[in-house]
Amino acid sequence: MDNMCEDRAMAAFAGDARHRVAILARDKVLSFELSIVHRIFGQARSAAGAALYEVVTCAPEPGDIHTDADFTVTVAHGPEALAEADTVIVPASVDDFEPRSRPLEPSLTAALARIRPGARIASICTGSFVLAAAGLLTGRRATTHWRSSARFQERFPDVLFDLDVLYTDDDGVLTSAGGASGIDLCLHMIRTDYGAAVANDVARGSVVPPHREGGQAQYVRRPMPDPRISSTSKARRWALANLHRPITLRELAAQESTSTRTFTRRFREEIGTSPGRWLTQQRIERACSLLERTDLSIDEVAVTAGFGTAGSMRLHLQAELGVSPSAYRATFRGP
Repeated sequence: MDNMCEDRAMAAFAGDARHRVAILARDKVLSFELSIVHRIFGQARSAAGAALYEVVTCAPEPGDIHTDADFTVTVAHGPEALAEADTVIVPASVDDFEPRSRPLEPSLTAALARIRPGARIASICTGSFVLAAAGLLTGRRATTHWRSSARFQERFPDVLFDLDVLYTDDDGVLTSAGGASGIDLCLHMIRTDYGAAVANDVARGSVVPPHREGGQAQYVRRPMPDPRISSTSKARRWALANLHRPITLRELAAQESTSTRTFTRRFREEIGTSPGRWLTQQRIERACSLLERTDLSIDEVAVTAGFGTAGSMRLHLQAELGVSPSAYRATFRGP
């Protein structure tokens, strides 16, 4: 986790100005994606109940803009809002899906030039075409909606394109695959800014999964589970109640009275990842919550979260979040 993220988190907990998010809306903006940013960031609160973000919508030129639906949106702010933003997010527009390529409008280019150095920049769905056309993704890892992936790669060969992810984060420049993965991207940014506890609270308020890792495949053709066959929910509930101890695949399968092979297949169909990987994710979430909200020692957190030892937990947090347990606690522990 870089120093800029740590500074943002500590400033918020110290009661300084809210993190300012600016949404750069274009004509024919996808209304769902525009609302995602307001809904997700708007719910983030400190332990004292204070709003952690200020979200504003701006456009290259203020006024009414069309959406992909049967209504328009009146945008009061012009591109000057971008110069004051800590994070800039570019949602998709219907025009992005046209087969022919077009250069950026001069007004859009001028608006992007107002983004201050050091600001975090993100796109949702095909908003990545804007970032790439502006040169912001050159040499960086990025993704976009799978339906537009071939056209994106052909037009921007200097971008390190990754189709099989929900979102990417390359040193403060982020992209997401589609509308729903925009939710994952926003939660990822909140988690980076203020920790897992805040992000999880927002996820619960929106009734969405608290964490789908960016590396999860965005589009996988797989059969729907047979509704007559029991799901893996019983095993998952049992695992969450027993995270503090070692859990084997055989034990998980036993909760559903099935073989390990059948259980693994059903689990992948239902959750989209392996049981082992899912368990690791849940333990990381549990560890982060304990580091943020309790006075347990690092060793006690490791045991309670099911990692067994502080060394094992340190390796997993370093691989997943890029920080040690003590650094995570120092950054995200409230006053």
